Amino acid sequence: MPLHPEDLVEVLPEADRLVERTAADELVLVHDLAGEYDAAHASALAGSHLLASLDHEVIARFDADALVDYRGHRPRITFSGDRYESFAAPEITLYAVEDDGGTPFLLLHGTEPDFAWERFTRSVLGLVERLGVTRMVMLQAIPMPVPHTRPVTVTAHATRRELIESYPVYWGEMRIPGSAGALLELRAGEAGVDALGIAAHVPHYLSQATFPAASLTLLEHLETLTGLHVPTETLREAAEANRTEIDAQIGRSTENTAVVAQLENQYDDFTAAREGTGLLGASGEMPSGEELGDQIEAFLAEQDRRQD
Repeated sequence: MPLHPEDLVEVLPEADRLVERTAADELVLVHDLAGEYDAAHASALAGSHLLASLDHEVIARFDADALVDYRGHRPRITFSGDRYESFAAPEITLYAVEDDGGTPFLLLHGTEPDFAWERFTRSVLGLVERLGVTRMVMLQAIPMPVPHTRPVTVTAHATRRELIESYPVYWGEMRIPGSAGALLELRAGEAGVDALGIAAHVPHYLSQATFPAASLTLLEHLETLTGLHVPTETLREAAEANRTEIDAQIGRSTENTAVVAQLENQYDDFTAAREGTGLLGASGEMPSGEELGDQIEAFLAEQDRRQD
């Protein structure tokens, strides 16, 4: 295990060229290392969509071999006939990306680290200082009792309230399971770096499925919060097709149809009462911090069971 934060990352020459291009500008770093906090893989899909749609290059690689628990997240090895052919090793990579308007930003994309969170965080913050990053944005997704038939809502958090002042505050203090991304945001704030995050609310009955509507919502809020221009049309088309598939599957069961109808009523009642906010508890009321913590714990436990 490396002893120093700088030992965890290999910085490529392309990073120095990026510094020369952005020395006088703001530079945003987006990270989607949500790991177990990625209901429906929404943030990973958002990051993959950015890489598939925009020009990019690798500027740094983290030592995933030292950061990832292979037995907890077993990588896939291709076996053909009588031999092993290939190994899909986990990756944690920092990309320089250009948005549709030619504005550069950074994307930290890949597997959430299992080990050495503090050293990993210090190595990322070292890159933040070296590259002149002025703002960090975390993308994640959490399961919530909301229907897929309504607009995807979000929870926002930040190191300074001014960064997300247009977003409502839902809860007081609560204790929830941690993540590498959350620790990175916390340490960034302590270091004086502006950091914020958006968590899309995924219908709890779709948390283990694919739900591109949540990924689309994450990118829409990313644009609002940063001014970046990112393509979303193919995600929008995927979300519409996915909605049709979900409707068809739900429609085959009267029990499922009744559950969704109940969630719709709760969502609509709450939205009307709260002037457009849309975070619901099991009874149509705002869930308490303890209830939210229980939901997240249940989601993570289900993730663990599926891995086992």
